[in-house]
Amino acid sequence: MATVTITGVTGLVGKRLAQLLLEKGYRVIGLSRSGNAPVIGVQMARWDIKAQTIDATAIEQADFIVHLAGAGVAEKRWTKEYKQEIIDSRVKSGELLAQAMKQHSNKVQAVVCASGVGWYGADTAGSRANGFVETDKADDDFLGKTCVVWEQANNNIGAQTGVRVVSIRTGLAMSNDGGAFAEFKKPQQFGVAAIFGSGEQVISWIHLDDLCRIYIHAIENAQLQGAYNGVAPAPLTNKQLMLMLAKKLRGNFYIPIHVPAFVLKTMLGEMSVEILKSCTVSAAKIKSTGFTFLYPSAEAALEELLKK
Repeated sequence: MATVTITGVTGLVGKRLAQLLLEKGYRVIGLSRSGNAPVIGVQMARWDIKAQTIDATAIEQADFIVHLAGAGVAEKRWTKEYKQEIIDSRVKSGELLAQAMKQHSNKVQAVVCASGVGWYGADTAGSRANGFVETDKADDDFLGKTCVVWEQANNNIGAQTGVRVVSIRTGLAMSNDGGAFAEFKKPQQFGVAAIFGSGEQVISWIHLDDLCRIYIHAIENAQLQGAYNGVAPAPLTNKQLMLMLAKKLRGNFYIPIHVPAFVLKTMLGEMSVEILKSCTVSAAKIKSTGFTFLYPSAEAALEELLKK
């Protein structure tokens, strides 16, 4: 079976993707600065983005590369310094991969890269009705500009090496193992359904397993090239999601509480704009390639996540 090298293998998506690939019989090499394997069966190799060094075996032995590395957008407050780290971690990692692929003999057939639905701005009348599509222009805010240089770095790998490049514009990944969904559940322990701002902002989400399956779909189907939205086909509002979650966890024993926008702005600073922004994103393009979602609705996703 083919070998897949994963950057960012210690992250939420990387760990689950490695598990699913191993279950399918793939050999997996993980690139990490620490070299510690997050999943049994993953062969680890080292790289250092700042020093621009990489273990050549991770390139030479790979049939495919999945490029997930990048500083977490929601991990820290968006200071000037951290915003630059978010950008540099994405651009410089792409540059390092392109350089390594040019320097070392390899058999890489495709590089499947992470991107984000931050490419799109706040909803318009058209997007609210039909969803943003991959040909829509990038927004002019911080995440929009970040996604532009991120995808440029991804595409530059292909331009310099001639391999197929796919970028997955990822929505909110729902998982019990971390990320936003795990945070959404915390107030529910106290019978509180915390609704952000008005709660009318649309969330374009995806179950983590479906997201990882999209990456595998992109590996296994050579016709996929360019950008695809990694979102489920049924976005819903923050209020709908929080109340659905509360109902499943607490029955009728919960209190919906709106967290005012100014409180979120005080706590999170500029990042609060993303939490309060409505962004309806279409899954039509990835579906048109033959991809089938295991969890197409929030109802199905929550059923699976909450039974664990």
